[in-house]
Formats: sequence, C-alpha cells, structure tokens
Amino acid sequence: MRRRLPGMVFLALILFSAPALCNTDRPAPTAHGSASGQARIEAGRKIYNFRCYFCHGYSGNAKTVAAGFVNPPPTDFTAADAGRVTPEYIVGILQHGKPGTAMKSFSGILSKPEMEQVAHFVADEFVRKKGPNTRYHTPENGWPNHERYRAAFPFATGEIPSDRPWESLSKEQAAGKRLFMSSCISCHNSASTDRGGIAWEKHPLSYPRNHYSPTDPQTLQTMNAKSLDAMTSASPYVLHDIPPSVANLSAQESRGKALFEHNCAFCHAADGTGKNWIGSFLEPHPRDLRDPDFMSHMTRARLTSAIREGLPNTSMPAWKSVLGKDQIAAIVAYISKAFHPLPD
Repeated sequence: MRRRLPGMVFLALILFSAPALCNTDRPAPTAHGSASGQARIEAGRKIYNFRCYFCHGYSGNAKTVAAGFVNPPPTDFTAADAGRVTPEYIVGILQHGKPGTAMKSFSGILSKPEMEQVAHFVADEFVRKKGPNTRYHTPENGWPNHERYRAAFPFATGEIPSDRPWESLSKEQAAGKRLFMSSCISCHNSASTDRGGIAWEKHPLSYPRNHYSPTDPQTLQTMNAKSLDAMTSASPYVLHDIPPSVANLSAQESRGKALFEHNCAFCHAADGTGKNWIGSFLEPHPRDLRDPDFMSHMTRARLTSAIREGLPNTSMPAWKSVLGKDQIAAIVAYISKAFHPLPD
C-alpha cells in the first residue's frame, strides 16, 4: 500500500490483525499451521513487500519516511490491538479505506483473496509474532553484498542517533553517517535522535541499484542522464529527483519551489512528472504536472482546491491542515512557472 506520502504523503495504510489472537471471528485452527495457511501468509508477504512497506515499514512498525509526512501516521502493526484488528477488520479497511487518513481503498487494485492474504500475513508476522519480515536487501532485490553498508546500520536501527554531532563520532561512525544520509535515509526514517523530532531534510532519493545512490543534488545536476546511471548505478528513477532549472522566479514562485520540493516532490518527483521511485509505486500514479493533455484542462483554482481538499480514492491527501493559504498559492505559482502555465 503505497502512499503519500504525502504522505506526502505519502502514503499511510492501515491493516492488521492476528488470527491466533482474535475473538469469536477467529479462523479455523489450521490457518497458521497448515501448508495451505503458510502458503497464504507467504503470498501476503509478497504483496505487502511490494505495496505496503514504504508506509508501514518492512517490520510493520511504521518507522518510515512516510511516517514523517502522514498525519495521522501509518499504523504500527506491532502495537495493534489483536482483539480488535482481526483479519476481517483488515480486509474491511483494505476494501473501504479509512476516512480521515492516508489509507485509501485498495478495491480494484487487490482482489478479495489478495486482501485476505495480506491480512493474514500482517496478523501473523507483525501482530502475533512481532517478526522482522523478509530481509529485503538481498541480491534478488538488487542489493548484492549489502554488508558493505554495515557502517550505516547503527544509524538505520537507531543505535546511533542521526543528529549526533559529527565531532562526537569516530572516523568509522562518521563514514557510516555520511553513507546513511546519502543512501539509506530515504527509506529508513531516522529511528532516533538526541534532540527529538526529525532531524533531516525530507528529500526523497530514489531506489538505488547495485551500488549506493548518487551524492548530492548539485552533483546530480551536472550529470547527463546517461552518465548519471552509468556512474552511480542508481536506478533511472533518480533522474526525476532533479528539479528543473527555472530562471527569473518571483519571490512567491521561489517560496513555492522550496515548498514543492519539501512536500510535493516525494510523490510528484522534483521534476513534476511523478516518475520517481515512490511516485511509480503509487496507484493511481501521482499526476504528471508536465503532461500537456492533463494540464491544459487545469486551472489555478482547480489545483488549489485539489491541494487543499485532496482527491478521494487516490494517494493525494488534503493539505489544508498542513499548508496555509499563502503556501498553497506559492506552490501553485511555482507549478505554473516550472511545469505548465495555468490560467486563473
């Protein structure tokens, strides 16, 4: 379940339950122990790892980037009330969504059997067992020799707070923090900080392939598309994390640019196409703000309303409680200048 990420999110879903711990609606005793029951759980694991992880996390505890954007945050399955969030409850949420949250309906995306598979997986793996789920960083998933990132592991797990001063870190720890900040943090939320809160810039780096992701945005802008992928082995999604170079921005448009990159780019990509890593996973995909066929029918008033109120049955949340009227106006002004001109 992807999301917003806006949930920017971004992106927050809500499932959970435990067949072995629920009440009168408990499934047959064979659900956990039988071969067919285990096959169902493993099928649910695959769906969860594809659609749900970037909001709820691979370990189901919602320690993700999305949690920093979504309000209310994604559900922490490991803290779910097993007596309330039964598999049937989870399926109901998947079918109908949860109003007032980033959790949308997955009807039309997942079939009823797939929803049941995910529900039983979440219940078994997270609510009942508090398990770590699949070790995602495997060669099959494009991560050969993940141990080369070991120096960054303490920051990903929270053993070392991500905002600990550089001068207090050892040489090895400093190297690990640099690696964590450049390559890991876009999926691994800062698990802990010394000062509290989220201590890093919410700039969504795209999924790395084979080697760690590229360095800083300025360096990326000096590379052309071909050399970027060749030099970094980053996925092609990263090309969409590079914001356009737009001359003669007004003060309002400049403010909108900063707001867009810190709030909207997580789903819509820095270049407005929605073709970055997260945007490519969301269903339906975020709007391509550079698509002339779509944008030719858009007005500033319609876009303002969509940002303020959100769009039902999509990953687009309502931003009216996050962004003020002037901030939304600035974002609309920037979109009109950078991606496609918009009439009033």
